[in-house]
This record gives sequence, C-alpha cells and structure tokens, in this order.
Amino acid sequence: MKIALMDSGIGLLAAAAALRKLRPDVDLVLSSNPASMPWGPHTPEEVTELALGCARAAAALEPDALVIACNTASVHALATLRAELEPALPVIGTVPAIKPAAAVGGPVAIWATPATTGSAYQRGLIRDFGGTADVTEVACPGLADAIEHGDDDAITAAIANAATRTPAGTSAVVLGCTHYELVADRIRAAVAATATPDLTLHGSADAVAAQALRRIADHTPTGTATTTVLHAGTPATLPPAATYYPESQFLLAPTP
Repeated sequence: MKIALMDSGIGLLAAAAALRKLRPDVDLVLSSNPASMPWGPHTPEEVTELALGCARAAAALEPDALVIACNTASVHALATLRAELEPALPVIGTVPAIKPAAAVGGPVAIWATPATTGSAYQRGLIRDFGGTADVTEVACPGLADAIEHGDDDAITAAIANAATRTPAGTSAVVLGCTHYELVADRIRAAVAATATPDLTLHGSADAVAAQALRRIADHTPTGTATTTVLHAGTPATLPPAATYYPESQFLLAPTP
C-alpha cells in the first residue's frame, strides 16, 4: 500500500506519522514545495498551481490515495485536484476539527494562519459545525513559518502571542493549520494557565489518516515502510528542521 501526502512544507509530518502508526507497512510519498511556503499570502490561483505541482509529482509514483495535508491547499485547490485526479486516485482534504471541538460544549478557540482566520471558508465551517459553542478565531502570524524552519525562539514567541489572544476559560483549541500539530504540546502548555482544566486540542492528522485508509478499496497489498520525499517534484530528503519534531522518527527508516 502506498499513500502520498502533499503540503507546502513539513506540515504533512503529522498526518504521515498517523498513517504509519495505523499501517506500519505503508509506503509514503511526501510531496512539498518548501521554497514557496508559506502558501497563505499567495492568491487562490497561485495556491492551486502550487498544489497541482505537488499533487502531480506524487501521482506520478502511482499511490493508492493522495492526502492534501494542508488547510490552505484544501480551501483553494481541493476541488481542482479532485476534478483532475479522481476517480482513479482518491483525494482526501484536510478540514479543521471544529465539529468535534464544538461538541464538547465549552468555549472554542481556532488557531489558524492569518490568511485563514476570518476567511469565508472558516466562517462557513463555524456556522455549519460550531453549533451553539462560543467560537473565537485566533490568528497566529509567523507560527507556521517558524515551525517549518525549526526556529525555537520564533515558535515560542508566536505561540505566546497567540495565547494572549485566546480567551480565558477556553475548553478546546482547534489546530487549524497542519504545521501546528507538530507543536501541540507547546500550545497546550501556553494556553493551560487560563484555559479550563479539561482543555482539549483538536488536530486533523488522525482523522485524515483514517479517512485515507477508508478511501482505499483494496487493503490487501502491503508495503515495505519506505518514505519517498519530493521537493517541487525532485527527489529529496527530509529537511534538517523535520528532525526537530518527534513525528519524523516514524519516517526516517523502515519500521521493523
């Protein structure tokens, strides 16, 4: 079994690690274009072209499914990618976990990139899935970029800044960018002082991984736990910053 994931950069690590936990044998293709990230400031048309480039490069390796492990790409390019690649290649998008977070019943904060915060897309998700929950959108300028480069000081500063704008009494934080899942423990620690004791964080990696496996018709073929990395369609290796995050350990070598 082979599953491809695409993102602007290393935000795909969380979903890739989740897939490897569920299927230790799965062969993974990690297709990104780190030189172009962050994608948030780009126009929707530019994001779509960048996403198409990553997706086509991954599709050329004939995976059984393609995960769009990027919120921005899912917003702007998912329909285009599905129109080009499905039904031959199932395409799975990433949606912020607003519905399960709102179901908890307490105040919810959605941490997202400045481009996503306040967007019609995110406001629509809040309207459709937020129920009666008190939802606050929290922009996190610079956080995805800091995570991409493994810049510890910048990560700390960006998280602290967003935490000061997260309302006291928040009971759930939605991680609305796939990069944020790589520093979930640090986000929890920063918010915990003013949040409710039962604070929960809601990422998308586990749900996306499970959905990818559901979309594959034949689960019989096994893989050899290989990891193929593509940068703008060119064979590459995981960038040094990736090893800063524990998720990379699931991808660096074949699973015994």
